Amino acid sequence: MPLFYHPSMSDARLEQFKKMAAQFPDAPMAHFSLGKALLEARRYAEAAEALETAVRLDPQYAAALVSLGDAYSGAGQTSRAREVLTRARDTALAQSHASLAEEIDERLAGLE
Repeated sequence: MPLFYHPSMSDARLEQFKKMAAQFPDAPMAHFSLGKALLEARRYAEAAEALETAVRLDPQYAAALVSLGDAYSGAGQTSRAREVLTRARDTALAQSHASLAEEIDERLAGLE
């Protein structure tokens, strides 16, 4: 465990993002932030739920799609991860984010 990790700070951060998502239910960024925090905590099912909401609110949110793919991968849902990451790559390319598309290709190659 890294020395800088402090569980109560992490818990407080999660609570902050949960409140933000509840306060701004129609804001994709709020759900994305919550999903990323849950992903970092390796709470993959909860992360996927928050990230699915972000993507539902903004289907072109490439970063949320990538993180959703990571959540599915972490949860062992490889086929769903591959599907979402492929969609994320297509979205990134459509938005002229070639470097993000390359990063996604690396994730796709790493899926079992």
